[in-house]
Amino acid sequence: MIQRSTRTLVHLVALLASCWIALPAQAELSITRGSQAGSGLTESTPVPEWVYTVRPGESFDELASTLLARNISASRLLQHNGIDNPATIGSGDSLRIPLAWLQRQPDPARARSVVGQVQLISGNDGRKRPLTDDMLVRVGDEILSHSGTATVELADGSIVRIAPNSRLAFNRLTQYGKSGMVDTRLRLNRGEIETQVKPIIEGGSRFEIETPSAVAAVRGTMFTLRTAPGRTDVRVTEGAVSFGPPGKTRRIPAGYSATVSTVGVGGMNIRQLPPAPTINPFPPQLKQLPAELSWQSNGASTHRVDIFDAETGRWMDSSRVNGDSFNVDLLDNGRYDIHLAALDSRGIAGMPGIIDVEVDLQARTATLEQPEAGAAVNDDMPEFRWQFRGENEVGRVEIAEDQDFGNLVATSEWAPDQSALPSRPLSPGQYYWRVVTEAGGNSVATSETRPFIVNGTLPPARIISVNYVDSQVRVFWQKVDTAAEYRLQLSEEPRFNNIIKEATLSDTTAALRLIPGRRYFVRLKALSDGPLESRWGPGRELFLE
Repeated sequence: MIQRSTRTLVHLVALLASCWIALPAQAELSITRGSQAGSGLTESTPVPEWVYTVRPGESFDELASTLLARNISASRLLQHNGIDNPATIGSGDSLRIPLAWLQRQPDPARARSVVGQVQLISGNDGRKRPLTDDMLVRVGDEILSHSGTATVELADGSIVRIAPNSRLAFNRLTQYGKSGMVDTRLRLNRGEIETQVKPIIEGGSRFEIETPSAVAAVRGTMFTLRTAPGRTDVRVTEGAVSFGPPGKTRRIPAGYSATVSTVGVGGMNIRQLPPAPTINPFPPQLKQLPAELSWQSNGASTHRVDIFDAETGRWMDSSRVNGDSFNVDLLDNGRYDIHLAALDSRGIAGMPGIIDVEVDLQARTATLEQPEAGAAVNDDMPEFRWQFRGENEVGRVEIAEDQDFGNLVATSEWAPDQSALPSRPLSPGQYYWRVVTEAGGNSVATSETRPFIVNGTLPPARIISVNYVDSQVRVFWQKVDTAAEYRLQLSEEPRFNNIIKEATLSDTTAALRLIPGRRYFVRLKALSDGPLESRWGPGRELFLE
């Protein structure tokens, strides 16, 4: 039998002796972590084993098949833990598993959001294709941002934001079975990334970013890495980063930046970051834009403002600002994180002042001006005018043949202007127009509806076919745009001086009963809802034998 109490005591002593900390992984695992470095700048050595605590109802065979790599037998795990009979293992017991014995599988990253021109370079065939939202990023792939930005989420929930003009390679994306441990290795060949890394489970997890001149090893932090020919900068705002030339890294804590240079004397320079600026009171909810963000002067001549979408992590804007104010503008409705930092003499941003803000713009109905209700216009491309009543609104004109706008015949482009022309010329007839306004990307309002008339005459209605069936004749004619109805006349002579039948029809076909052996003539004209109508179309002879 396993002496659980003795083993637990031994395990506790070992934990206290090495300052290990137990953390959960995916809700069912208990992980032992390696010792953290103290106030010094050197790294600690990872513990080569992972300790798993058995849960109620779990069998040893089940655990072995779930956790161990295929080439590692369950008996080796028993032997490693000094256990003769697996039946003696119960809830609460601990199993030591060498890290090299755990299952490993690649776990792709995912593009959470992409703005602008960004490309994915395949690690399989080298093909380039546009990077889009939700696209998977696999081992060997590279992301090349041109004028755009991308936010990538790794398998463990860590976030990497890629700035414009950057190139980032994904060299390793490995997950250790269900242990919660990962091995992530990236290479930033040029440009800048900002990362938010989940706390690393020590004893196995690894998160490294390599550049041409330095390497950054991360244990759960927020930092920015920037590289250019001959130089790499790191800026740590939370946690700590082991940073420096390969084999000569030092621990850079939050509030510091470091630069590795291969130019001249070279070496590494560590500096304290400028403190976070004091931001003046700013409303947590914005009902209109632009809104002025201001801060107290702190001696820095230049600041950097970064705006992130709080839900997707999308990098919405990054601006360098001279002075002590910035206009927040051009944002859709939603929640945002605004980071403000002073830039030091090397252009590295300091500790950020962070505020959360919600943009909640509401569209209001526009006030229509021209044309007035029932007005008649002589232009087939009339100008429409209105007035916005809200803030930061765009609008467009919608034109329809019916009051319900079931059939739009023309629109205008969405624009902040308060006048527009229709998207195409309008045929003579009666129409209805309105203005739809939008604010914040999802708030919409619709104005009143006004009728108007485009002067002129409707095109004639032309008969396109005649079918004879027994004593009935069916006549078909071409639809006339903007026509609401058609008037049909039937005569026994081609001049239509003596009308024997007249009817108003809403369809483009009519059935007539005729006397066999007699000749008839039929013609049609188009009618609108207003005063406009067409001239009579050409007559068509009908004869039923």
